[in-house]
Amino acid sequence: MFDFLGTVIMGPLYWIISVVLVGFHNLFSVVLDPDGGWSWALSIVGLTLVIRAALIPLFVKQIKASRNMQMIQPKVKELQKKYGHDRERLAQETMALYKESNTNPFSSCLPLIIQMPIFLALFRLLNAASHDETKGVLTQADVQSLSNAEIFGAKLADTFTQADNINTKILAGVLVLAMTATTFLTQRQLMAKNMPADAMTGPYAQQQKLLLYVLPVVFAVGGIAFPIGVLIYWTTSNLWTMGQQFYVIRNNPAPGTPAFAAKEERDRRRHPERFSEGTGQVVVGEVEPEQPRPPSRQQPKKQSREQRKKQRPDS
Repeated sequence: MFDFLGTVIMGPLYWIISVVLVGFHNLFSVVLDPDGGWSWALSIVGLTLVIRAALIPLFVKQIKASRNMQMIQPKVKELQKKYGHDRERLAQETMALYKESNTNPFSSCLPLIIQMPIFLALFRLLNAASHDETKGVLTQADVQSLSNAEIFGAKLADTFTQADNINTKILAGVLVLAMTATTFLTQRQLMAKNMPADAMTGPYAQQQKLLLYVLPVVFAVGGIAFPIGVLIYWTTSNLWTMGQQFYVIRNNPAPGTPAFAAKEERDRRRHPERFSEGTGQVVVGEVEPEQPRPPSRQQPKKQSREQRKKQRPDS
């Protein structure tokens, strides 16, 4: 049963990945050695960029879900104080709050979940190439070329644990460290720049802090068993995520976050005329200069009849 499900899910992925990989390899082979490691390494980078570009809509949903989760944390804390003694009622009210705010707590994991089958398919494809097995549209000649392709004296299909030369161990070790560091920095960037102060406590914040340290450790431990080609894929994917996340946080930060304050400061320096002096608030449109008011006409004082008679000139 599991073998059948694996075939149904992984079979199409082998074909999609191999088609994109071979397409980029044919392109780079015009200027590079077809059997060289750089033509295959750059093909893996191209494959990564295509996959991440296709996942941009999911990334947008992830950012929105993460932002909504941050913004509703004060309300979640209020529910916890109110229904902390009744876990069932707390769960019901929390789910109602998620539904009301159109927030899905699992959306923030979608890009990672979607990438895992792709990551596994690439892992198996490279592992099969190291054993001269074909998958997808890869021919036997492609498999032999890929399994023997080297960069910096290390084969793309070799792993740190199975390496028989020092070059492979050094390159694999450097890529494992790069993959671990980029995973940590990506999550740290999100927490440090795009989370309000009141969202840094509570269950969601604890979950984010746990992932901040657990995920890099998982990748560091598992990375020593990944082929160098897979390490190139995952490190490139992390760099893409860092750049994409930096752009979104810089240009569309969540209110009440350090990134939001930094954006306001940049806007203030760039367009000082759009901010009202002393308030820091944006002034929409051009402010017309205040026109001087005409002097008010002084009304004569009321006088009695006797006073008016005295002021009349003598006839």
